[in-house]
Amino acid sequence: MNNHIKDLEATINKLAAKGKGILAADESIGTITKRFEALSIPSTEDTRRDYREMLVATPGLNEYVAGVILFEETLNQKTKSGQPFPEFLKQQGILPGIKVDKGLVNIPYTQDEQTTQGLDGLCERLADYKAKGACFAKWRAVYAISANTPSALAIRANAEGLASYAAACQANGIVPIVEPEILLDGEHTIERCAEVTENVLHAVFHSLFKHKVKLEYIILKPSMVISGKKCASKATAEQVAKASVTALRRTVPAAVPTINFLSGGQSPEEATANLNGMNMMAGNPWNLSFSYARALQDYSMKTWKGDAKNLAAAQKIFLARAKLNSLASVGKYTTAMEKETSIA
Repeated sequence: MNNHIKDLEATINKLAAKGKGILAADESIGTITKRFEALSIPSTEDTRRDYREMLVATPGLNEYVAGVILFEETLNQKTKSGQPFPEFLKQQGILPGIKVDKGLVNIPYTQDEQTTQGLDGLCERLADYKAKGACFAKWRAVYAISANTPSALAIRANAEGLASYAAACQANGIVPIVEPEILLDGEHTIERCAEVTENVLHAVFHSLFKHKVKLEYIILKPSMVISGKKCASKATAEQVAKASVTALRRTVPAAVPTINFLSGGQSPEEATANLNGMNMMAGNPWNLSFSYARALQDYSMKTWKGDAKNLAAAQKIFLARAKLNSLASVGKYTTAMEKETSIA
């Protein structure tokens, strides 16, 4: 670990910079294919590369985005000019990261609850990713809320997986993003989500402690505390902000430098407004920012449509969305700004 402290410090200092967030561009081939197909965009190795190059080559992106999480395919690809993506990003002043988990599998004898696979051979893969330029990594665990879930077994299994992964990352000089995602699906109230969030985060940090993970060199990527999609009572941005910050204050040590939320099925506007609400609350010991995928990309993908002639317009919309979230990460966003950017 001591050999890697300087690497970890340099990476976390850049990723935790105030007013900057992280772009999650690490959708699996299956996921991005579904999104492309909905817009009649063919999903090939070239189109996926072209789309992600369009995003990361957006002029001025480094003002608002400090890092980009890549899928393994993209990490190994080159831009049209022949430059490896990690090298290209670093030239823009943006750090490249890598999704390292291998997806979800069902936990036997549970109600279709899931845990994350990918620990086998992880240290060897991390060494390879670092050699290719990756500075940080991501591992996602998911929890579904119902009357009987998440179970104690699922909470424990996912906490151990996240901690094992985080320890392996730090041992290889890579900053881990620890992502416990509580799914938005369901009828649960915001109060039920808050209860589950506290249980999940308590277990995660207990496991991180057992695995000797240095909290100063991790990024927490949680979901916001929010009512389920099918809940009759939809939580306001103020309620989401208060419930989220309360849950974090009860479970997340102040040693964690930055908390970069996932958007998890929220609309781009909701994700930005909710983040802004948290940053309008005084006294938070951590940087509160974003690590969004669809909430950053959605409008730009719909504008691009796989056509090179739409590239400049798509980049303009993408940059505007990144700027709004940058403002939200310092509590300076207003909904009136949505009209000014012609996004909504």
